[in-house]
Amino acid sequence: MIITPSRYNASMHRFSLVLFLSLFLLSSCISPTPDLVLQPTPSPAALALYVFRSTPPALLQLSADLKSVEHETPLSLPQNCSLSGLFPSPQRDRLIAELQCANGPAALLLDPVTGTFTPLIREGDVDSHFLSWDADDQSAYLRIDSLGNPRIVRVDVNSLQVASFPITNYTYDLSVAPSGLTTFTFSRGFGFGSEIWSTRDGGHTVEQLFTDSKNYLSFVRWSPDGRRLAFIKIPDTQIPFTVGELWVANADGSLPVKVADADAGHGYAASWSPDGMRLAFVIRSNPDDPAADTSEGALLSNIAIVDLEHRTVTQVTHFTQGRAETPVWSPDGNTLAFDFVLNGRMDVQIVDLASGEGSPLLTGPACCPIWLHR
Repeated sequence: MIITPSRYNASMHRFSLVLFLSLFLLSSCISPTPDLVLQPTPSPAALALYVFRSTPPALLQLSADLKSVEHETPLSLPQNCSLSGLFPSPQRDRLIAELQCANGPAALLLDPVTGTFTPLIREGDVDSHFLSWDADDQSAYLRIDSLGNPRIVRVDVNSLQVASFPITNYTYDLSVAPSGLTTFTFSRGFGFGSEIWSTRDGGHTVEQLFTDSKNYLSFVRWSPDGRRLAFIKIPDTQIPFTVGELWVANADGSLPVKVADADAGHGYAASWSPDGMRLAFVIRSNPDDPAADTSEGALLSNIAIVDLEHRTVTQVTHFTQGRAETPVWSPDGNTLAFDFVLNGRMDVQIVDLASGEGSPLLTGPACCPIWLHR
């Protein structure tokens, strides 16, 4: 199994959005509350960095100093499937893997100790696309059956019971705050932009937060305290890969503000620091190169951090070729891990934010860094 540059973490979200909009065309103020309940944050000492190694397939646990492999769990991927992404639960004690298979995406529960995959949807060949973990740490939201009867469902990861989530089936992005407040994003088709709505009662009562006729609003991500959200504006255009904007707003949609330009079309969400004061995101380092508008291989990208208090942007990687993708914070906020693609080969790299020094994490191809309980 080979990790390709077009996994979910890099461009699968863009693919899902374009697929959804294409099918659509063919077929046709909640305020922050004082009773906010936050999930406890696991102690950094109890967490370890894991990455996926492609050959032979295994989930690797890194040592505390990130200099060696402490443990590896062999994985037996389903036939004709490759790994698209890894998604830890809010308490980082459960793990969902998304695979890209011959019949579409598939979301499976992955036991990091035994390497066992458990399908979350037991409906034959119905595809399942991971959207978000719920705040309860016991369930996840999926978009399923994209080519048949597309719909959003909530799956209990213990019983595998599937419940309908009654929001529009044109939803392509969903995110859940620590309080359970849920945002979902959908579009009415190419040229119509998109809308972000919120709900806190299982999807039955909704309220519009944003509407934008010129952009796809996407990758909504909640701050650790649930009081702010970040999202990317992707221009509503037929150009496959574009430069967009990173925005931040209050949980009720008030006081939206642009904080930086960001890569948009390739599908990278911004990542909140553990203290909620900074955002790591992907910048396009060759915005004036027209080849990068249409060819993923022509993209040059790096990782930057925006300090939200001082509104300063600092570039923390300085690659002159290749693509830096999907930044992930260490629990102590001192290190970023990310995928890096060069000449079709992906590996995982880290950058120490105090020293500014970066390096590959492993010698071989790998992807998808995450922090989990040891």
